[in-house]
Amino acid sequence: MKKVFSIIVACAFFAVPALAQKGELSGTLDVKARVGYSIGGTAPLGMPATIRSIDSFRLTPSLTAGVDATLSLGQGWGVLAGLYVENKGMKAEVTTKGYRMEVVKGDSRLSGLFTGHVQQDVTQWMLTIPVKATYAVSRTVSLKAGPYLSVLLSKNFSGIASDGYLRQGDPTGPRINMGNVEGEWATYDFSDDMRRLQLGIAAGVDWQVYRNFGLSADLNWGLTGIFPGSFKTVEQTLYPIYGTLGIFYRFF
Repeated sequence: MKKVFSIIVACAFFAVPALAQKGELSGTLDVKARVGYSIGGTAPLGMPATIRSIDSFRLTPSLTAGVDATLSLGQGWGVLAGLYVENKGMKAEVTTKGYRMEVVKGDSRLSGLFTGHVQQDVTQWMLTIPVKATYAVSRTVSLKAGPYLSVLLSKNFSGIASDGYLRQGDPTGPRINMGNVEGEWATYDFSDDMRRLQLGIAAGVDWQVYRNFGLSADLNWGLTGIFPGSFKTVEQTLYPIYGTLGIFYRFF
């Protein structure tokens, strides 16, 4: 299904401008270049009981840049296809109790239920192909919504477990204490386990402010978790959810 979706999106992105130039499609074609800054995170839907508190959340540079083309279909409607380079990142610290984890301490790999402090660093660089329906509310304002496919170019999901203890295996298993300095804490890295492809939906608005320049606001919601369903080390499904504020330039 993902391969079919990718092929359809790619064909739409490359074929629509070519057909429009040949006159095989009616309507106008708007081409826009965009840059934006995203704010959000990768999180479960609903806070699990094993995460007792969020101690800190730090924004990391999350940028997007790319180009898209919108073909007018008449009566205000259109279809948009594009290609963006995106970065989605976050750094967070939480306090957990009985949180299932797999960590490395010294030369040992341990798994079980962790109670204590967890630092998390998530970074994803990706190519994103959106296909959206558009509707012109006025001459300068248009709405847009539809699915997207992201192909990850690089990925990181790593962190530190400290100031607590791990019960190996189950709640009654051996207790492994973890301190708050290097050598006493444990680390984890699930980067290689992350999905290479992500599907989601996006919705937003474009506002042409002055001549060919405009502002945009978008919400991107991942429908697939960043880990495949077969990955059980992280017990909750984590979704990338980001809002993006940007500017665009309309070429024609």
